[in-house]
Amino acid sequence: MQPMKPFKARRDPAPSKTSYRFQRLWLTPVFRSILRTGVPAFTILAAVVWYLSDDARVDALREHAADLRASVEQRPEFMVNLMRIENVSEEVAEDIREITAVDFPVSSFDLDLALMRANIEELDAVAQASLVVRAGGILDVEVVERVPAIVWRGREALELLDVTGHRVTPIEARGDRQDLQLIAGDGADVVVPEALELLAAAQPISNRIRGLLRVGERRWDLVLDRNQRIMLPEADAVTALERVLALNTINELLSRDLVIVDLRDARRPTLRLGVEAQEFLFQISNDKAKDDA
Repeated sequence: MQPMKPFKARRDPAPSKTSYRFQRLWLTPVFRSILRTGVPAFTILAAVVWYLSDDARVDALREHAADLRASVEQRPEFMVNLMRIENVSEEVAEDIREITAVDFPVSSFDLDLALMRANIEELDAVAQASLVVRAGGILDVEVVERVPAIVWRGREALELLDVTGHRVTPIEARGDRQDLQLIAGDGADVVVPEALELLAAAQPISNRIRGLLRVGERRWDLVLDRNQRIMLPEADAVTALERVLALNTINELLSRDLVIVDLRDARRPTLRLGVEAQEFLFQISNDKAKDDA
């Protein structure tokens, strides 16, 4: 008779409480994220903090980074050797070189192109500027210059202004720019577009125009040769001027001995005669009085 085998209890397939709770936690998305991401990140952060807690290691790391950056920035392909300024006057080019003050050769990483562009655009003669580092170590400066449109006689000097009234450059004498018309008076520089519109309307008598005078910072006088002046109203000055020019075309009004054509009041245009015309009218009045007597 064979001996009986010892009884062996079957293992219970049900999980233990600890295993059950761990499995329930593992099914939670937040818990899985903490284990998969949070714990490694915290470990790495702790290692970085421990490494950077030593000042000597931090200084060495900074020095290594500085050396690495310098070795990259000083490479020949990143060096700028000259500045090229094209399609501008020599005076403006000299002003640009002076205001940028770049000591070549220089690394392109050391050039603050935005600041340089802002400084260049502060020049009166520059409307717009762009800076680009080209291949071959060339800093290209492209500039749009302001175009003088009129001469303004201010209280202190003669200045060239563009079509917007922005200052371009001063000039020594009126004869330096005889090709441009003259405006004068306080506030004339603020309303340059209006002045140019009036001068365009007065093109038929442009050879007689001496300039536009701003009066009281509110209206214009058109000054002509032979000491003639057309006093324009505050509103609709162009229309009033065109009306005078139409009369001049028909009746040669401005060819007569007139000193002032006053259009300030549209309801009552006034003419002021010259001395000779006044004497002539006075003589006619005397002769008529004698004939009536």
